[in-house]
Amino acid sequence: MRGAIWPERLAAAILLMLLQVLVAGAAGSGPTLPSLATPLTAVPGDPVRGRQVVRDINKATCLICHAMPIPEEPDPGNIGPDLAGAGSRFTAAELRQRVVDASVANPGTVMPPYYRRDGLYRVLDRYKGVTVYSAQDVEDVVAYLLSLKGP
Repeated sequence: MRGAIWPERLAAAILLMLLQVLVAGAAGSGPTLPSLATPLTAVPGDPVRGRQVVRDINKATCLICHAMPIPEEPDPGNIGPDLAGAGSRFTAAELRQRVVDASVANPGTVMPPYYRRDGLYRVLDRYKGVTVYSAQDVEDVVAYLLSLKGP
């Protein structure tokens, strides 16, 4: 049964992405990042909890690769962009897409998908078949990143 439905969903997703690019191009704004406009949960994200999630070493802390305005974390990584001001640069949908699966925006990214479990390679055994973040974790992280206003 899955085999019959999956190609239809794939075709619909591809058509939707092409439509988004065409509409953006027609508007003169250039291509847009395909995004997850709808939150993954009915419970709004909590920025305080999101700050805890991005610091949680047991859930693959974001600070390994990203600097953030968290004074008690003085030695963040610099592989990814500094996330100070992320809430001024990105929409909730764009941030959600990057946390869920950044390869949609950048196929060559080294950022792991935090809410995808299929089609992954070289995955730690504890993450095989599961997501790193729960849907609520994703929404909390998005709420936290949106709270980071500034340059």
